[in-house]
Amino acid sequence: MEKTSEEESWVVGSGGPLYLWRVEERWDSFRKRHVSPYGSTAIKRHHWRGRGQPETPLLLFRLDSPPRRQHVPVLATPSSLATAVEMTAVERLKSGFEQFKKEVYEKKPDEFSKLAEGQSPKFLVFACSDSRVCPSVLFNFQPGEAFTIRNIANMVPPFDKTRYSGIGAAIEYPVVYLKVENIIVIGHSRCGGIKALLSTNDDGSTSTDFIEDWVKICIPAKDRIKKAYTDLSFDEQCSKAEKEAVKISIENLKTYPYVKEGLEKKTLILYGGYYDFVTGAFDTWEA
Repeated sequence: MEKTSEEESWVVGSGGPLYLWRVEERWDSFRKRHVSPYGSTAIKRHHWRGRGQPETPLLLFRLDSPPRRQHVPVLATPSSLATAVEMTAVERLKSGFEQFKKEVYEKKPDEFSKLAEGQSPKFLVFACSDSRVCPSVLFNFQPGEAFTIRNIANMVPPFDKTRYSGIGAAIEYPVVYLKVENIIVIGHSRCGGIKALLSTNDDGSTSTDFIEDWVKICIPAKDRIKKAYTDLSFDEQCSKAEKEAVKISIENLKTYPYVKEGLEKKTLILYGGYYDFVTGAFDTWEA
């Protein structure tokens, strides 16, 4: 590895990719706490200085196995750590895929061969787009096990062929063609979409292009909570509304003819769910 210019950039000369884990003054302390347990080879300890910045220690090493913690892959070190972080998005995706390929895809060739022929998921899951709420992680779903729909506040609008065609298609396809057996709508704690719902203006005015119009799907939940829990704080009302909105969405699901038919024939079951990521709890109920 060599320094190639006066702009503090470093170029990898040979070997595998280098990783910058963190900037820390004591290499021995860093190595003992972060490097050794994961199998790695120290490359070098450098100092570099950005324009107008104090000299900073830069610790570089090469991993002998895929990292278990989030890392910042470095093919070139720019003149500031902030810029280095901005350059890692694609590498982060590639690293995650390589780990998936090694730990999942290559270990289950028969399962993925079957998936190449088609899918037969048992679950249709409605979940929030919130980055803290990932159904595949929460329930350890495997590829082909769940058909997932994610949107703001995990809401389901009522059947209407003139609106929300994206949601309508996402319900029709798994119910009619994939024959899913279970539909679950999962609410969650500290939902920003529910806060937006409870903050909507009573006069109908909006300050966003799409958010307020979307969350009004569950305006009955707001009305019920505001009427029944006038003594609660706003945050407490939101917690109540997170579950109430799930109930509204489940009722809306029943307006879809193929969902209604599945319920009547008992080939389909609806569930409500609530995930509290603050306490690590999950509740579910049959609707």
